Amino acid sequence: MSGLTIVGMSGGVDSAVAAAMLCREGREVHGLFMANWEEDEAGYCTSAEDFQDARRVCQQLGIPLHRVSFASEYRDRVFEHFLAEYAAGRTPNPDVLCNREIKFGVCLEYARRLGASVFATGHYARIDRGDGRARLLRGIDTGKDQSYFLQAVNASQLDMALFPLGGLHKSEVRRYARQLGLTVHAKRDSTGVCFIGERPFREFLQGFLPAMPGPIRDLDSGAILGEHAGLMYYTVGQRSGLGLGGRRGGSGSAWYVARKDIAVNELLVVQGTEHPALFGRALQTARVDWIAGEPPGRSFEAEVQIRHRHPAVGSRVDLDAAGRASVRLEAPQRGIAPGQYAAFYQGEECLGGAVIEAATVQA
Repeated sequence: MSGLTIVGMSGGVDSAVAAAMLCREGREVHGLFMANWEEDEAGYCTSAEDFQDARRVCQQLGIPLHRVSFASEYRDRVFEHFLAEYAAGRTPNPDVLCNREIKFGVCLEYARRLGASVFATGHYARIDRGDGRARLLRGIDTGKDQSYFLQAVNASQLDMALFPLGGLHKSEVRRYARQLGLTVHAKRDSTGVCFIGERPFREFLQGFLPAMPGPIRDLDSGAILGEHAGLMYYTVGQRSGLGLGGRRGGSGSAWYVARKDIAVNELLVVQGTEHPALFGRALQTARVDWIAGEPPGRSFEAEVQIRHRHPAVGSRVDLDAAGRASVRLEAPQRGIAPGQYAAFYQGEECLGGAVIEAATVQA
């Protein structure tokens, strides 16, 4: 096949198998490793180890490996937004912005400057080009599907993209890696923040944002139940970490975060997993990023996914003149968190997505 294919190599098994599959197709393949976070003394950032794993895989495959850092771009375009959202008491998802701004933004452009005509990654998603435009589809493996994280990538970015693993299940990828004898075949999947790694989250945030303790209030009775460590450490629907045991006169059920009152620095909680305050029947978003560049209409039916691995729910979507969405859900959904992303689907196709601004609690 003509043209250079560059594979974004993370040091993990997914990108390794993606590169191996493309080599077997007879493509000219190069690897590209991004180190986008400064190393820290605590050792939570595994960039150096991951680079060595990527280097060994590329040596096994007989392909060159390039290394680049977009640390300043990552901090300016992703991490500053991440901190601002937490400071505002919201729950951000940096992976969505990281894909648009870094992996399929500056990194894709860098790959193009290296001479690539194709930029491939180990994402579990698919691209359909059957009607002359790039459409983003869910990956075949429903448990690993990553189309939600790609909701803000536009069609022009997808035109150059390739997802070799989109039609595979994770078990097949692991088996393929073992058969090829790739050194990363049993390497554990990373679950940390994009490029930052896995680390004690409260300790990490405290290095950038001041903790502001305040009262925990029972939403129903108005009683003060305790003190929270800082609103940035909690998200809507959260149970663990509240430090609230059984209360005299209470139901004995577990406590959950219902919402955060930023103005008075209060954490509002309710008892019981089925409490109505935990369920939203509608949501409002910021301006929607549409993969095709425009929505399917000003008012339309779609399935909406409010976070990764949450089942998509049928919805009515209405857009205002600024491109913001008002979404009426067919069934109330638990734990709709401002700051997270809502992704819009029609069948297997991801149409785009937007940051959730607010939710209307179930009546």
